[in-house]
Amino acid sequence: MIQYFKNIDNHTVEIDKPENGIWVNLVPPLKDEEFNELSDVLDIPIEFLRDSLDIDERPRFEIEDNVRFIVLKTPTENNSFNDSDAFYITIPICIILTHNHIVTVNSFDNGAIKKFLNTFEKRHPDKRSMMVLKVFEKVVHTFMDHLKEINHRRNIYEQKLYDSNRNEELLHLMRIQKSLVYFVTALRSNELLMLKIERTNFLGLNDEEREFLNDLIVDTSQALEMANVYTNILSSTLDAFASIISNNLNNVMKRLTSITIILSLPALVAGIYGMNVDIPYQHTPHAFYIPIILSLIVSVVIAGYFMKKKWF
Repeated sequence: MIQYFKNIDNHTVEIDKPENGIWVNLVPPLKDEEFNELSDVLDIPIEFLRDSLDIDERPRFEIEDNVRFIVLKTPTENNSFNDSDAFYITIPICIILTHNHIVTVNSFDNGAIKKFLNTFEKRHPDKRSMMVLKVFEKVVHTFMDHLKEINHRRNIYEQKLYDSNRNEELLHLMRIQKSLVYFVTALRSNELLMLKIERTNFLGLNDEEREFLNDLIVDTSQALEMANVYTNILSSTLDAFASIISNNLNNVMKRLTSITIILSLPALVAGIYGMNVDIPYQHTPHAFYIPIILSLIVSVVIAGYFMKKKWF
C-alpha cells in the first residue's frame, strides 16, 4: 500500500497522488504492481524498491541516476507462532531520495516509521537530509526502547527462575538471547553505515546536520554497548541458573534417596521376621511388636543421621 504525506502549515495531510516535496511511505501488503507504478512515476530504479522485501538485506547505501538509496535495520516484534523464536527481530527500512521526494519502504509494520509520522508536521520537506537523519534517530530510539523492554523481561524471568525446576523460564530467556543477537548484529551494521555516511558525506550534510549525525552515531554506540552488556549478563545468568536448577534437582534426588533408604529398612526387618524359619522370641506374647519397635528405632536413627548430614 502506498501512502502520500504532505506537510501543510505544520499539519501532516495524507494526499491521493504524489506531489513535489512529499513523503511517500510503502507499507505492507506490498504489491509488485505498486512497485512498478511508483518506479515509473517517481523515476526510481525498481531494484531499490524490491530490495526491501529481503529481510536479510544488510545496511548499505548506493546511488544510481542521482537517486540515493539507504538501507537501515530497525527492530520489530516477532509475530511468529513458533515458541522458540526470538521475541524481537530486525527488519530493513529502505530510504530513497529522489529529486523531489523521500520514499520509505517497509517490509513489515514497524514503530520507527510510526514515530517519524507522528512528528512529520515538525519536519521541513525541503531539508531532506535532515529528514533522513530524523528517521535514523527514530530507529535508534526504537532500539533503546526495545532494549529496556528486554531487560525488564529478563528481570521478571530471573525472579521466576528462583527455586524453579521448570524449563519454561529458561526457554523465555533463550528467546531474549536470540533477540539480543539480532540487535547486536543490526546495531553494529547501522553504526558502520552511519560512520561511512559521515566519512563520505553521502547525504551532502551541512555543519549542523553533521553534528546531529555525530550525536546519532554516539547514541547508536550506546545502544550497541547496552545490547552487548545485556547479552553478557544473560549468558552468565543462563549458565548460573542451569547450575542452580541442576543443584535443585540433585537436592530433590538426595531427599528421595534418603526417604527410600529410611523406608527400605523397616521393610528389611519385616522381611527377616517374615521368613519361614525359627526366629528369636517368636513364641512370646508380644512377638508382633518386636519387629515394629525395631523398625521404628532403626528408621529414627537413620533419619537423625541424614538430618545431621543435612540431606533433608
